[in-house]
Amino acid sequence: MGPKRITSRTTSYGDLLQTIKARIQESRILSYRAVNKELIKLYWNIGHEIASRQEREGWGKSVVERLSQDLRKEFYGTSGYSSQNLWYMRQFYLEYKEYPKLQRVVGEIPWGQNLLIMSKVKDISAREYYLSMTAKTGWSRSALLHQIKTNAYQRHGLTVKQHNFQNTLPISIAEQADEAMKDVYALDFLGITSPVVERELERRMVNHIRDVILEFGQGFTFIGNQYPVKLENEEYFIDLLFYHRKLKCLVAIELKAGKFKPEYAGKMNFYLNLLNDFVREPDENPSIGIILCGDRSRMEVEYALQGISKPIGVAEYTVTRKLPSELVGKLPKPKELERQIIREIRE
Repeated sequence: MGPKRITSRTTSYGDLLQTIKARIQESRILSYRAVNKELIKLYWNIGHEIASRQEREGWGKSVVERLSQDLRKEFYGTSGYSSQNLWYMRQFYLEYKEYPKLQRVVGEIPWGQNLLIMSKVKDISAREYYLSMTAKTGWSRSALLHQIKTNAYQRHGLTVKQHNFQNTLPISIAEQADEAMKDVYALDFLGITSPVVERELERRMVNHIRDVILEFGQGFTFIGNQYPVKLENEEYFIDLLFYHRKLKCLVAIELKAGKFKPEYAGKMNFYLNLLNDFVREPDENPSIGIILCGDRSRMEVEYALQGISKPIGVAEYTVTRKLPSELVGKLPKPKELERQIIREIRE
């Protein structure tokens, strides 16, 4: 019996199924967002009522406790009306009542994420950053907590990023590329301590690619590591290759264990030429390169990027500063680890 023949009717049904599945998923997301928005609005109004009554009538702790008990009796089986949560609602209202811009954003993210930002972040500008990024990227509570602990706002929003995007890309794409890049990437979740071996850093980033993408930010999709590109009889390998959905371009990442060296910019420029000529699709934007280093001289980076024709950014990464006590003396030295990795590759 020969292979099953694929008819146009079969193909048409497959397209129909995928279209309907996508619409159902989209509808579910929209429904969830609508429900969440109403819930946050409800909590805001409850917080407003409690704060206003306290101010007018001098309500104390006992009244909130009683209110919690009565609400839980009336709406039995519904969570969210504990006395602690009612106090959170009051705090929620009081902390955002003077900030209309933030009031529009809080309804876009879940209550748990709102509480986390409210408790961990006090600066209003930082709150705006974490609220908007959570709404945009869909950070879970654990992902959001990681971003707060690693000072994502300071690393992404307050630092001067080093790149030549404004000179090598159209203005609209350059602005988006600047937004997509960080000045410092926190890679402490890899469990590596200094000094770093480049191949081990790459291996762990691949093994923790989901966390890496969360740290890199929205839009990054992983293509592969040691990505091969041929030129005549030579083959060259890019440490990590990503595609950025919003920028619609390839993003090459080169990992350097030590301090930035000017020749790294020339090598990345060469890689981007190869990607543009042999890998990039006709409808994609020019490829972008990011050199991740353990350290750098900002002045050296500035001069190294002058005259480079392809869009390149240079950033630092941080790793675990201190080895857990239970692992002290039990891990191989960097040189031993490097020799072990080389043996594994050869085998």
